[in-house]
Amino acid sequence: MAQGNIVDAGDVLIVGAGLAGLFTALKLSPRPVTVLAGAPIGDGASSAWAQGGIAAAIEPGDTAEAHAADTIAAGAGTVDEEAALSIAREAALRIEDLLKLGVPFDRDIEGKLSAGREAAHSHRRIVRVKGDQAGKAIMQALVAAVRATPSIRVMEGLSAYELAIENGRAAGVFARPAHAATAPQPLFIKARAVVLASGGVGQLFAVTTNPPQARGEGVAMAARAGALIADPEFVQFHPTAIASTRDPAPLVTEALRGEGAILIDNMGRRFMPSIHADAELAPRDIVARAIFREIEAGRGAFLDARAALGEKFAATFPTVYETCMSLGIDPARQPIPVAPAAHYHMGGIHVDARGRSSIEGLWACGEVASTGMHGANRLASNSLLEAIVFGARIATDIDGCVPGARAGAHVAPPVLASAAIPDAPMLAQLRQIMTAHVGVERNAGGLAFALGEIARLERAAGPASLFGNIATTAKLVTAAAYAREESRGGHYRSDFASPRAPWRHRTFITLKEAARIADAAIAEAPAAGAAEIQACL
Repeated sequence: MAQGNIVDAGDVLIVGAGLAGLFTALKLSPRPVTVLAGAPIGDGASSAWAQGGIAAAIEPGDTAEAHAADTIAAGAGTVDEEAALSIAREAALRIEDLLKLGVPFDRDIEGKLSAGREAAHSHRRIVRVKGDQAGKAIMQALVAAVRATPSIRVMEGLSAYELAIENGRAAGVFARPAHAATAPQPLFIKARAVVLASGGVGQLFAVTTNPPQARGEGVAMAARAGALIADPEFVQFHPTAIASTRDPAPLVTEALRGEGAILIDNMGRRFMPSIHADAELAPRDIVARAIFREIEAGRGAFLDARAALGEKFAATFPTVYETCMSLGIDPARQPIPVAPAAHYHMGGIHVDARGRSSIEGLWACGEVASTGMHGANRLASNSLLEAIVFGARIATDIDGCVPGARAGAHVAPPVLASAAIPDAPMLAQLRQIMTAHVGVERNAGGLAFALGEIARLERAAGPASLFGNIATTAKLVTAAAYAREESRGGHYRSDFASPRAPWRHRTFITLKEAARIADAAIAEAPAAGAAEIQACL
C-alpha cells in the first residue's frame, strides 16, 4: 500500500480515546504520546456509558482472592486464573489513581468509599458515582487530565484502519478522516510503539448498548497483520437494555437488580427464581437467555423496581430514570420493558500479562484485548478495572523496553464532521445477520448461513472498502462460534446445549484459521440440510 502522507508520532501512538487509551496515555506521562480519536475525546467511548462502576475488594471482609473466585466462577471454566487474581490485587491501587485524578466516587457518611453489589458478586464491591454515573464521571476526569498534560497530543477526527508493519514489527497505522465515506490517500502515522485501545464489537449486532464507533475494527486490524485472536466467539449480551427503537439501545444497569428490582413477564409473573438459585442476580448469560425466551414466547420481559426503589428511583439512578422518562416510562410507577443487547466482547487481541500482543511493538488494552480475565462470561464491572490495570501495565512495559524519543512534528488534525459509517447499507445487513444467527442463541445451520452472508458482503464491498475490517471481525466471531460445539458462558448453541469437557479451554485463532473454518462451514452447509438453514432465516 502506498504510504501517502506521513506523520511522525515520534514515540508512542495510542489508537482509541476511551478509558483504556486515555489512562495509558496519562500513565506514560511525561513521555510523548499521540492519541488517535475518531470523535472528540470522551464522545465515542463505551466507557463513558458504563453505569455500574469498577469492581474492587475494598469492603471489610472482602478480599482480592474472593473477587478472583467470583470472576472465575462467572467465567464458566475458561478464565485465566492467574490473570484474574493479579488484576483483582491491583484494583485498590488503580482506584487510588482515579481518586487522584478527581473522580468523585460515592462515599458513606464516614467519608469511606461505598460499594454496591451486582450479579454474581459475593460481596458489595462496585465502586460507583451517583449510583449509575461512574463511566461518565471517570471519563470527564480523564479527559480533563489529558487536556492538561503537555506530553499528550490528541489527534481527533482520524480513524485507523490498518496497521503498518515493518520487518515484522508494528511501526504505526494508516488512518483516514473519520467522516470520509471512502478511503482517501492514506495518512501514515509512524510510531515506535503502538497501543490499540479501540473498543468493542457491539455495532456488529442490530441491538447493542455500544456507541457507533464500536465496530470491532481494532481486532480486524491486528488479525489482518497476523496477530493471534483469543475467544472471539464469546460476546456478552446485557440482559436489560430498554426495549425501544433507539440505536444504541439504552442500558438499564445491573445495579438495579442488586438493589432488589425483579424481572416479570407481561402478566406480572416473576420468572427468574425458577431458572436459577440467584434469580435476578444470576450470571448475565443466564438472565439474558431467560429474557430472550420470554420475549420469543410472546410474554415480554420487564424490570420492576416499584417495590425496591419507588420514589427513590430518580435520586438513586438518575441516568436510567431520565432515559426512561424520555421514552415515556416512569420507572418509579411502571415496569421497564427490557431485552438483551450486545454489550461486551470477552474476546479480542490475545495479550500477555504485560499487554503485549503476538506482534512485536503492538500492545492492546481495554475491550479490544483479551487478557483471559473474563473467560466465557464477564463478571459485572470487571471491564473498567481490567482497562485501567492493563493501561498501567502497558505504560510500565513500554517505558522499560522501548527507548524514549522526542515528540513528532506537530500536525493539525482534520476538521471533524459528522462521522459516516463505512458502507452503511452493508453494515445494516450484517448487523441483522449477526443478531439473527450469532446472537443470544446460535446453531450450526444459522452460523454457516451467517458465514456465507459475510463472505457475500465482503465480495460485494470489494477489497478497497472500509467495510473490510468490520466483516473480518464478524467472520472471526462467527467462525469461532461455529467451531465451538458446546454451550459455555456467553456462547450458547441450541444444538449443543451443554458444556463439553473437551472444550473447557480458551480459543486461540488466526484470521487464516477463521477463513478455513468459514470455507468448510459454507461447503458443508448443504450437507447439513437446506431445511435447517432455511429455518434460521
